[in-house]
Amino acid sequence: MKIGFFGLDGWEEEYLKESFPSDQLVLSKGKIDELNLPEQKDFDILSVFVNSRLTKEVLKNFPNLNLVATRSTGFDHIDINYCKQKNIKVAYVPGYGDNTVAEFTFSLLLNLTRKTYQAIDRIKETGEFSFHDLKGMDLKGKTIGVVGTGRIGKEVIKIAKGFSMNVLAYDPYPDENFQKEINFEYISFEELLSKSDFITLHCPYNKDTHHLINKQNISKIKKGAYLVNTARGAIVQTEALVEALDKKILAGAGLDVLEEEGEIQDELTFLAEGHPKQEDLKVLLYDHILMKMPNVLITPHNAFHTQEALQRILDTTIKNIKNFQEGKIDEVDLVPEK
Repeated sequence: MKIGFFGLDGWEEEYLKESFPSDQLVLSKGKIDELNLPEQKDFDILSVFVNSRLTKEVLKNFPNLNLVATRSTGFDHIDINYCKQKNIKVAYVPGYGDNTVAEFTFSLLLNLTRKTYQAIDRIKETGEFSFHDLKGMDLKGKTIGVVGTGRIGKEVIKIAKGFSMNVLAYDPYPDENFQKEINFEYISFEELLSKSDFITLHCPYNKDTHHLINKQNISKIKKGAYLVNTARGAIVQTEALVEALDKKILAGAGLDVLEEEGEIQDELTFLAEGHPKQEDLKVLLYDHILMKMPNVLITPHNAFHTQEALQRILDTTIKNIKNFQEGKIDEVDLVPEK
């Protein structure tokens, strides 16, 4: 078969050649859209990254196409309806960074509770080996409230158990089998706010979770708790967050996402196109009161970004293509039908 891989970063090429020794491959760092069509158009299979735009007009240029395999969880860059009309299967990557984001969550928690950033900064900037004002706190025996028990939330719970933490969780669709397996407690959202020493967010952003933490419910947060957000910025009302920190309701916050980012559909967009509002966000950040708070750590939406996670994306894509070639359609990760 003739397979075109577009939007590559370079490191994947040898791996792809080894994975498809009998196929005719076209490997390109370029993207595909209406202004960037490849010279060759007789592909049986196309694999693209999120910076490509496979609209109806673009897809019409590939008459032999049987499969599109996007190397991403999001698939809104592909005209799914047109593909369905033309019987073009569309495969995606259901998940790739579950443990990756969960691990980053705990890197923020540990940095906050052990004041690691301040300690390193003190030595680098002043050469002073003093632990004055650097007293931390243990995670063992503390209560962590996990909001959202999907793929990432489950990994967070597993890690929390490894730290001998007491786990509470909130999810409108509780996974009772996982609850019994790991042994934690589902409670209401307001109860979670009031009982948790650490609150960590792992729910999707939608109309129901917009400003889930807000000025109306911040007073319910347990005094001295820490908040970590590696999900979506707008789940937390920024004004409420600043108020909670200012009033010392929250002892600190670790934020890999900010409300100013808006609704980011797929983290991989950052790798392909950079931050969608980088210049505006930069100005906002420099003026933002959160940046000046010593008990707030802000990272650049980096929780998903490891070599292993990117490798899992490629491996899932290869698996999808090979299963398709072998006629194992049931084993291909096809995009869910609406």
